[in-house]
Amino acid sequence: MKIPYLKKIFKTEKYKLPKKLFEKETIKIEDIISPSSVELTSDHIKLGNKLVKTFFIFSYPRYLSTAWFSPVINLSTPMDISLFTHPIETEMVLKQLRKKVTEIQAELMEREEKGLIRDPALETAHQDMESLRDNLQTAQERMFRFSLYITIYGNTEKELKETEITLRQILESRLIYIKPASYQQKQGFISCSPYGLDQLNIYTSMNTASLSSIFPFVSFDLSSNEGILYGVNRHNNSLILFDRFSLENANACIFAKSGSGKSYAIKLEILRSLMLGVDVIVIDPENEYEFLSNAVDGSYFDISLSSPHHINPFDLPIPREDENPEDVLRENIINLVGLLRIMLGGLTPEEDAVIDQALTETYKAKDITAESDFSQIEAPLMNDFEMVLENMEGTESLVKRVGKFTKGTYAGFFNQPSNVSMKNKFVVFGIRDMEEGLRPMAMFIILRYIWKTIRAELKKRILVVDEAWWIMKDEDGASFLFGVAKRARKYWLGVTTITQDIGDFMSSSYGKPIITNSSLQLLMKQSPASIDVAQNTFNLTNEEKYLLLEAAVGEGIFFAGQKRVAIKIIASYAEDQIVTTSPEQVLKIKQAKRKLEK
Repeated sequence: MKIPYLKKIFKTEKYKLPKKLFEKETIKIEDIISPSSVELTSDHIKLGNKLVKTFFIFSYPRYLSTAWFSPVINLSTPMDISLFTHPIETEMVLKQLRKKVTEIQAELMEREEKGLIRDPALETAHQDMESLRDNLQTAQERMFRFSLYITIYGNTEKELKETEITLRQILESRLIYIKPASYQQKQGFISCSPYGLDQLNIYTSMNTASLSSIFPFVSFDLSSNEGILYGVNRHNNSLILFDRFSLENANACIFAKSGSGKSYAIKLEILRSLMLGVDVIVIDPENEYEFLSNAVDGSYFDISLSSPHHINPFDLPIPREDENPEDVLRENIINLVGLLRIMLGGLTPEEDAVIDQALTETYKAKDITAESDFSQIEAPLMNDFEMVLENMEGTESLVKRVGKFTKGTYAGFFNQPSNVSMKNKFVVFGIRDMEEGLRPMAMFIILRYIWKTIRAELKKRILVVDEAWWIMKDEDGASFLFGVAKRARKYWLGVTTITQDIGDFMSSSYGKPIITNSSLQLLMKQSPASIDVAQNTFNLTNEEKYLLLEAAVGEGIFFAGQKRVAIKIIASYAEDQIVTTSPEQVLKIKQAKRKLEK
């Protein structure tokens, strides 16, 4: 059959095809947002592949604490929450209360006439009603019908159940109880949708005071009568005044990318702590604290191979009255084994045992035992340890490796008696000029020396370990830093660890325990590469995550125990001139200083 003939046939009315066959069906907005299917059951709804379950609160305690609903809001799980509030006429409430008070008074009088023992629950109810009547009559309170519904989501029934259990635990710990909207899940889902429709109509009568406690968006205040100013609360512009020594421990962790203002923040804390009489010790890998040290007349020790300042790794701490000298000596030898493991590039189990024995013999050669007076001893040096090794069998390899630190350029730092004093209120150990490969062991030696001094005298101190990832690179260094952080509270010490990359810090098995043993944390601007690690480590919400990604210089999140606030670091002009780390500002200050000197 020819094509033209076909055209002729379909042009006739008899064979004319309906236009709808060729029309494209219009896709509406409902088709885009609607789920592929909806399945209703007695206790949940299945929307496509998602499971949905609605609950209502049916019982409240007598007292409600402020912001009791905030933990539910801050749960890291998707949910819809609806709150319905309907005012009730005061006259009607007063009429009902008058009737109820009369009934209770009659019952109380009847119990008294019969000689029955007092009923505290009945008396409390009577007092509450009388108090409410007084407040309503003087317009101090109003009554409302209040409904609260929660809809949770999950991919599986197990996930839905886990969210339900978490929700129940949070609320029931406050004597607040929920029930699923059985056989009314559709009405519950609609009530939690943004229609403004309450199709469940399950409400509780509440007065103004109780109702105000439900407001979920509350910003914490960290203001106290003691402590120092850390910054301004970005939520409500209140001052964040806090004493880190008032918590269960005074340790702190600071994580921020370069240029976000972390050094500025810690310098401000140091300056303000010094004003309150707190001693501060800093391990400074980049010599950033030298200017601050000079400004407050502190002690600054530039530690390097050619430096005149030396620290002897074999120094012993003086035992306190409550410490056993034998334990102190044993602990010092164990720590020295860890240091030598870093210095010698690792040890085999046999070498580890030999080193332990050689260290004990080195101290004995100097007549240092558990019975010695540690304040009167002369500590051995690295070459004394080398001599002991030379007289032991099978130590040729160890002697060669130790020789690097007793002869030549390394001997200037590792084989000298200590000549630094830590009597100043502010002491800084700068290690910028130390060779990069020697920095981890230099930080370890300095940290051991600081710990020796801290143990000798009980005093309120702050120890700042900047760029802590250097010492965290080695397992023994990380272990020692964790030990200091864990035991710091006993010696009235607060350890502050600072690092740029939280990923490097958390790569150590001691990273998480150090954070756990720190009651204070300060997170400032984070890089996109490390933000997920920060979110998982500190249980950040998505809003807090984006806040850290977009934070300006000097802004971040301040954690103190269970509280957290968005913070902005502020300083006076005089403080800014002392603590600034901006190269441009530092150069201007130095130029101005030179002009004044001329």
